[in-house]
Formats: sequence, C-alpha cells, structure tokens
Amino acid sequence: MDDPGKRSRERSDTHRAEGFSDAVFAISITLLVLDLKPPAVQAGELRAGLSQEWPAYLAYATSFLYIAVVWLAHEEVFGHVRWMDRGLHWANLGILFTTAVMPFPTAVVSDAIRRHDPVDGRAAVVLYAVAGLMLCASWLIFLRYLRRRPWLLEEGVGTGFLDRIAARLRIAFVLYPTAAVLGHLAGPRVALLLFFALPVVNGGLYRLGVVARRT
Repeated sequence: MDDPGKRSRERSDTHRAEGFSDAVFAISITLLVLDLKPPAVQAGELRAGLSQEWPAYLAYATSFLYIAVVWLAHEEVFGHVRWMDRGLHWANLGILFTTAVMPFPTAVVSDAIRRHDPVDGRAAVVLYAVAGLMLCASWLIFLRYLRRRPWLLEEGVGTGFLDRIAARLRIAFVLYPTAAVLGHLAGPRVALLLFFALPVVNGGLYRLGVVARRT
C-alpha cells in the first residue's frame, strides 16, 4: 500500500543530481577528444596524414552530437522534475553510466577504420550500436520509473510528455540495429556515417526535450 508519508521522507530536491549529472556529461564529452591525435607522418606529409584521420574526426563528431543531445534532453526533462527518490537516483545513474561508456566504442570504431581491417571494423560497428542501444534503454527505464511516480514531477505537469519521449526512443531500437547491419554488409565507414545521421534524422533527444517543455 502506498504511503504518502514515506514518499515525503525519502525524497530530496534535484540540485545534487543535476550537478553531478552535468559533471559526468562534461567529462564524457571531453574524453572523446583524447582519441584525436596528430598523425605520425614525415615532414611535408601533414596534409595527407590529417586527411587520413577522417574516421577519428567523424567518430568524435558523432559521439559529441549524441552526448550533446542527451545532455540537452536531460536538462529539459529535469525542468519538470521536482523531487528525487532513491529509485530515480539509480535510474539517473543508469543514464550517466551508459553515457560515460560512449568514448570507448568511439575510439574502437575510429581505430578499426583507420587500420582498414574489415573484420575488426564490423565488430567495432556492432559494439557502437550496442552502446547506443544501452543508452536508449537506460532512458526508457528512467522515463518508465518517473511515469509511475507522477508525484516526483512539478505540480500541474502531466506524464504525457514522458510517453512521447519514450515513443521516439523506441525508434532507436530499430535504427541502431539497422545501421549496424548495413555497416556490416557495406563496411564500417557506411555504418559510421549512419551513426552520425541518427541523432539528426531521429530529431535527437534535444528535440524530445523541446516537446516536453511545450507540454
């Protein structure tokens, strides 16, 4: 049986969670740049060496964009959250965990493409797709938890915007495997281009946050 008094005792404001989350997003997005290194070339070959590093640049831009829209969506959603409880803290940590993982598959994909190894490239593409799906899944868990506890939201805020966000997130469960399969068949470079297009084509999590703000 639900106990409103217990709910009141267990909840806290969102300030610490938002501050900690912003720090994790900032560190994760900063770590992406560590995969960008000057090419090891002879004198006079810098231009050619830089052009050969394009997989690293595209992988960086892809993951930067992905984490950026996640952060913007996080900010938008928390604009409607008034209270945190232990469960929502854990659900939020799930988002942060999967976000912090992204620099790893980013580095793996760019390295595999630079080495022109098709076998490793396909494995790297699958790894990146799995990481992207994990991040989307963590969001769905967060949204489902919040939807079942509307008293954590600001007064007067309905849960309809959570359902719309979740519906768009489910699209990613089709798009990411599709990109991985096409990349597996056509090559990891194709997959990397598709991964870059996904946040744009799908509207990104930031667009979801704008929808939430207008609800």
